[in-house]
Amino acid sequence: MASGIAAAQQRAEVSVAGLTSSLRSWTWIVVLGLVLSTTAPAMAAPLPQHLGETGLYADRTLTTPARGVLAYTPQYPLWSDGATKRRWIQLPRGTFIDARDADAWVFPVGTRVWKEFSRGRRRETRLIVRTRSGWVYGTYRWTDDGTDALLVPAAGAVDPDPGWPGGSYVFPSNQDCRTCHEGRPTPILGFSALQLSADRDPEAVHGEQPGPGTVDLVALVDRHLIRGLPASWRARPPRVDASTEDERAALGYLHGNCGQCHNARGPLASLGLELWIDPARPGNNIRRVIGSLLTRSHFHIPGEEAPQSRRLSPGAPERSAILVRMRTRDPAEQMPPVATRVVDAEAARRIERWIEELP
Repeated sequence: MASGIAAAQQRAEVSVAGLTSSLRSWTWIVVLGLVLSTTAPAMAAPLPQHLGETGLYADRTLTTPARGVLAYTPQYPLWSDGATKRRWIQLPRGTFIDARDADAWVFPVGTRVWKEFSRGRRRETRLIVRTRSGWVYGTYRWTDDGTDALLVPAAGAVDPDPGWPGGSYVFPSNQDCRTCHEGRPTPILGFSALQLSADRDPEAVHGEQPGPGTVDLVALVDRHLIRGLPASWRARPPRVDASTEDERAALGYLHGNCGQCHNARGPLASLGLELWIDPARPGNNIRRVIGSLLTRSHFHIPGEEAPQSRRLSPGAPERSAILVRMRTRDPAEQMPPVATRVVDAEAARRIERWIEELP
C-alpha cells in the first residue's frame, strides 16, 4: 500500500507540470484527498448544531471557556490570510497525551481542539474531536451579533462578500479540513513539542505572545497532561537548531505552514521535500530539511529552463521555486494549494532574506 501511494504521488507531481492551470490545481487536491480517504477512518456521529453545545464555553454567552479548557499559542502560527486566532484544547478528565513518540503525539479519545478565526466582521470557529472511530471536523459560522455560532454543512459554505478576494468568503468543508490536517500521524496543527516549547523564537513570523493562563510544554508536564517526553527537554527545550536568526525564523515558518504536508511520514513523503522539524533530532533534521530544498523542482519557474528549476537556489530568491509559489495565488501554482487566497507578504520577505544570505 505504501509503495503504491508513493508511486501515485510521484506520478501526480510529474503530470501536474504538463496540465492546464486549473486542471493542475484540482489534480493535486483530488489526489491528496484520495490518498487520505484510503488511510483515515470514517466520520463518527454528527457534531452539535450550536457551538454553545460543544463544551467549549461555560455558559450560553459564548465568552468564558469552560472548566478544563486550556488556551495555547504556537510559536510558529499557521498563516490564514491575516486572521486573528484564539486556540483551545480540552482533554477528558483523567487522561493524558502519550508523547513517547516525541514527533507524533497520541491524543486520548474525547480530545477536543477549537480554533477561532476573526477577519473583520467575519468570525468562525473550527472544531476537531477525536472519537473511537477517528477524528471528526466541523466549522461554525458566527452570527453577526456574536450571540451564536451554527455548524456549517459538511460540504462547506460560501458567503458572497465583495470585500474578500474573489468576492466570496469560504467556510471549509470536512474534506478541506482533512486535506490540511491529515498529512502526518497527528492531525492537530500547532500543538506539538516545538510549537509549545518555552524556548520561543523572538523572530518568528507573525509570532504571538502567550496570554495569561496559556499552557506550554512545561505546564502540560507539571499538570500530568502529557507523558513520555524526554526529561532533558525541561533544561533544554526544543528549538529550531539553525545557524542564524533568519534561518531559525524561516525554517520555523516552513515547519508551521508547510511541514504538515511536506514531511517524511505522510502521504507526500515520496516527493522528498521534508519541511517538518523533528524536535527529537534537531541537528540532523535541519540538515535534511535544507538538503531536501536544494534539489531540482518539478515546478517550472517562469523564465527558467525546466531542468534548471530548483526548489531553492542559494543567493537567488527569484530562482527558488518555494518562494515563487509562496508569492502567487494562481490556483495552479500557489503554495499552500488550499485554504488561502492572500499572499503572506511578510513571510515571503523573510524567506527571501534567508535565501539571499545562503552561501
